Amino acid sequence: MRRRELVAASDERWGTTPFRIGMWVGGSVSANKTQDVARSLDDLKDTGWVRGAGPTSLVACPWCGEALDLKRDAKVDAQRWRTLITCGDARGRCPFTARRSGGEGIPVVSVDEEIYRLLPDLVIATADKFAQLPWQGATGALFGRVTQRCSRHGFRSADLDVTGDHKEADTHPKAGDLPAASTTPCPPRRPPDLIIQDELHLIAGPLGSLFGLYEAAIDEIAAWEVDGKPSRPKVVASTATIRRAEHQTYNLFCRRLAVFPPQLIDAGDSFFAVERPLAEAPGRLYLGVCGMGQRFKSVATRVYTTVMAAAQVLYERHGAAADPWMTTVGYFNALRELGGMRRMLDDEVTNRLRRAERRGLAGRYLNETKELTSRINSSDIPATLDQLGVRFTGAKPAKGERWPVDVVLATNMISVGVDVPRLGLMICAGQPKTTAEYIQATSRVGRDLSGPGLVVTLYNWARPRDLSHYETFEHYHQTYYRQVEALSVTPFARRALDRGLTALMVAQARHTRADWNPKGAAQIVPVNQPEFDPIAASLHRRAALVAKSAAAAEVDQLLATRRDKWSKQQRAPGVTLAYARGRGDAINLLHSPESGPWTDFTAPNSLREVEVGSNLLLREDDPSDDPTAGYPDPPSPVEGAAEVPQAADDADLADLASPLPDPEVQ
Repeated sequence: MRRRELVAASDERWGTTPFRIGMWVGGSVSANKTQDVARSLDDLKDTGWVRGAGPTSLVACPWCGEALDLKRDAKVDAQRWRTLITCGDARGRCPFTARRSGGEGIPVVSVDEEIYRLLPDLVIATADKFAQLPWQGATGALFGRVTQRCSRHGFRSADLDVTGDHKEADTHPKAGDLPAASTTPCPPRRPPDLIIQDELHLIAGPLGSLFGLYEAAIDEIAAWEVDGKPSRPKVVASTATIRRAEHQTYNLFCRRLAVFPPQLIDAGDSFFAVERPLAEAPGRLYLGVCGMGQRFKSVATRVYTTVMAAAQVLYERHGAAADPWMTTVGYFNALRELGGMRRMLDDEVTNRLRRAERRGLAGRYLNETKELTSRINSSDIPATLDQLGVRFTGAKPAKGERWPVDVVLATNMISVGVDVPRLGLMICAGQPKTTAEYIQATSRVGRDLSGPGLVVTLYNWARPRDLSHYETFEHYHQTYYRQVEALSVTPFARRALDRGLTALMVAQARHTRADWNPKGAAQIVPVNQPEFDPIAASLHRRAALVAKSAAAAEVDQLLATRRDKWSKQQRAPGVTLAYARGRGDAINLLHSPESGPWTDFTAPNSLREVEVGSNLLLREDDPSDDPTAGYPDPPSPVEGAAEVPQAADDADLADLASPLPDPEVQ
């Protein structure tokens, strides 16, 4: 807004390009192409719902809070190749309405194509998205690797120039109110100066290992020279539950850890958190329940019924003060357990709540039950989070208003990014797999000073781990920050190199030099020439720093093999090599995991799913499906093969039962 005010006053010191925010996430959340958005909006107007990713994840205008109606507020500008989201403020007071925003609308860009062309000042991304670096040449624009700019459509890329219905050209004639446009050379843009990694404790395990491997390429692509010295972006990582952070940050980013702010003298004031008396900040109360000898579902049903009916009693006595406990959050370690509880809520819990007066509690009807899981459409998640903020008033909502949520069932999705202050009641079905996950999930309740949080953890007596936590319940909860597990990140382990080294090599090749970036440039990259050696040297150096000399030697060997195979494909007669998604007779250098067995040139499309799923084919004529069939006949002996041993007799069994010899005697 400030920049717009300055430009209106003829002060262009800060430029005229609007400040934009980009949302660079998976294709299931935001569309990859503008024409995909156009089809989605047509479907929305015709059928009332969107198939696939929508044009935006915003549910309201971030400036004035006006609810967005995509039928009214979203449109595709076919001339500028833009998806425009405008505020629908009927009074026209918001500066981001269609009339007052100067054709820009809300400055949030969520379509991949448009992000590469407009290069927003702030980009919010997921770790998975960096798997697209070897697959798409246009991603290099995010690191300032641009050479041309169209005055109408933005920065150009060899891949984007021929994508879909948009055919970029050096000049464009006048179109309506838009003046004629042309392409001009431009210097490279400054790469990102600051990388903020939120929830660092989640970047661990297989995801963390591949992410750390890709960071080697990101570091090289984002580096630039200042006074003849290489400069890399500053990395700021935030997390609340982590152990051995210095090892994890070094393996991920190859940087030394500097904790900010530093440890203070007073243990009760760490800058981020201040200890307060219970009278000022009630915090959270943990309660453990274990029904010895009882079915776990039966115990869960009674606990849900009791806490919800008791919350209704408090609400009838104290009104709005009891609102934090009127929405029950159910946390589950698996979708199977969540699905079983959903069925119990719709049946037994509902019936028990209607008869709760017989037990001295208050009857209650469940009007709204929601889920926060991978089973729901990602476009519905923002609306669900927004509805969780609706408070109970005791009256039926007016037309167009939403019911408050009685129960929300969630998996570990709720442990990250969910900040609804009014939530005060959670029921955990079983002990989560890690202490860090337990702390993160349960901290979603009791965040508001107006009401303490209550966490009821249900333990299954038939599970030894649950029973152990129940027996040490008090000590564990008094010291659970001490119980946080150390994270494992091994980016240069052999298995990680098998899955990610090819993608790393290709990503650096595509985004290091402009002439190696187009998809057809895979044919001309001098992969076995000295020009390619700096890429191999940078990977060797990174492996030596993170995982010592043995890993560096292994990287050299694997790179040499891949360089030879790449060069061999280039020399094949009559072959035109493309990085990926080649057209015509082009042969693809990279292969997706779904295309067949994993090879040296298979590259992942996601950093989370690096193992290919297996499909089970069941034969209809399989004799094992016949319950009346007897035991099958033994296989026929093969000529020349060793004789099949017969069944063990009593003497053999006696020998097997004798103790094993002492290894020291042997």
